[in-house]
Amino acid sequence: MTTVATIAEFLEHFAPPRLAEEWDNVGLLVGSRDAQVYRVMTCLTLTAESVAEAVRDRAELIVTHHPLPFRPLRRLTSETVEGRLLLELIAARVAVYSPHTAFDSAGRGINQRLAEGLELLDIAPLGPDASDPTIGSGRFGQLDPPTPLGELASRAARFLKIDGMHLVGDPRQAIRRVAVACGSAGELLGRAIACKCDCFVTGETRFHTSLEARAEKISLLLVGHFASERFAVEQLAELLGVQFPDLKIWASRAERDPLQWFSPSCPANQAGC
Repeated sequence: MTTVATIAEFLEHFAPPRLAEEWDNVGLLVGSRDAQVYRVMTCLTLTAESVAEAVRDRAELIVTHHPLPFRPLRRLTSETVEGRLLLELIAARVAVYSPHTAFDSAGRGINQRLAEGLELLDIAPLGPDASDPTIGSGRFGQLDPPTPLGELASRAARFLKIDGMHLVGDPRQAIRRVAVACGSAGELLGRAIACKCDCFVTGETRFHTSLEARAEKISLLLVGHFASERFAVEQLAELLGVQFPDLKIWASRAERDPLQWFSPSCPANQAGC
């Protein structure tokens, strides 16, 4: 019999909670550890769409990258989006587990997979873990041979299956050392500079961080928060499927990036063309 506890224990081994940032909220967030599990859905974020999918398809457990709840709750009511989602999950007896930043930093976590997807060599953490310097926050590695920034951007787009991204820097610049950090990771720019990286790839960052990068002569590729992490949620579903072959496990089919590219020159002004 597979229970919530069985899957939680596997996830805690795969992405140890001690790797999570101090401000984070990881682990089993909703539900009973003793509950039996037959169906598991992974997703990037709990939204009205992903919650409805899990309830409709009778999942007993959701493994979501972004935690809900994230901060302590003073009340749980239907007057907030967060409250409505949690109440719907509780009513349907759906448990919620979030590995979040522990998954980002794990040995086979998001940043390692992102670095490998960009074909980096000699990959190492930007911020090594005190207990194990082979893991930790972010990653950086080498490109051999050096690659023009524009070509690296195209490689990232193919790997992440996106149509475009924001770029800071000259597309012709030869890039030799690259730092990566999924999500919103502008705070790691200083580490990327300290590691003498020519380019920093992340999901999103502040305008002033982009200005700082330009002043420090380090290029940025901003691939989008959703794209920088969603691919790993799909891979996590595959991993869980191998570990628990008797369960039905899938990555949410309903969730979408809330941000779309829009161009007035598109036919009928359609977003995403």
